[in-house]
Amino acid sequence: MVASVTSLGRSGVYDWLVQRVSAIVLAVYFVFLLGFFAFSSEITYEIWKGLFSQGWMKIFSLMALAALGAHAWVGMWTVSTDYLKNGVTRFIFQAVCGGTMFVYFVWGVQILWGL
Repeated sequence: MVASVTSLGRSGVYDWLVQRVSAIVLAVYFVFLLGFFAFSSEITYEIWKGLFSQGWMKIFSLMALAALGAHAWVGMWTVSTDYLKNGVTRFIFQAVCGGTMFVYFVWGVQILWGL
């Protein structure tokens, strides 16, 4: 019988898939922004605001923000379970990292959607 070693009942395949899918989303977002910078003659506040005021760009940015959080969570969880052997230390580290990622996500949503 194989037991799940993650505290959330996930499997290694699930974590692997989250890492790969989130990496693809982040890569596509990064390449898009690089292309936007490369093919724009100039970047002014109005052009930048115009890009991010479009609904599809807000959703794309929200996807990238969620992908960044998921990617960071799986990576942080993996590193902390590999290297932090003390359960209390690992819990505190994971709680601080998870809380920080949550704050950054909420902050990003507020910035994107102007809440």
